[in-house]
Amino acid sequence: MPITYITRRERFSAAHRLFVEGYSDEKNNDIYGICSRPNMHGHNYELFVTIRGEVNPTTGYIMNLKLLSKLLKEKVIDKLDHSNINIDVDFMKGLVSTTENLAIAIWNCIEADIKLLGAELYKVKIQETENNFVEYMGE
Repeated sequence: MPITYITRRERFSAAHRLFVEGYSDEKNNDIYGICSRPNMHGHNYELFVTIRGEVNPTTGYIMNLKLLSKLLKEKVIDKLDHSNINIDVDFMKGLVSTTENLAIAIWNCIEADIKLLGAELYKVKIQETENNFVEYMGE
């Protein structure tokens, strides 16, 4: 049976501040610019989760996307949406709240559950702005 890929899109809005604790405001500003301002800033993010697997000959699915949507809502979206990534999101504790780190952390939150649902996580993509996105493939 051929391997097929399917992607689910979710959206969330969140605030964050890019900074390294222990660095001076000046050094953080040198690294992150206006994204390091102490009063935070926010984005309307789009999250794309791509899974892969064999199509079940009976159901015609790799995975029921309702189950994937429920998993993403419970493990990721409910924690991120209208939250401060630096303060409110348990899976981001101790990490600089870059989109790169966010993509890796989301992968780590959902990979095992997706396997339990009978598929393989292939890619986590986060669109932060119109011009910037990050893709992580577990490497």
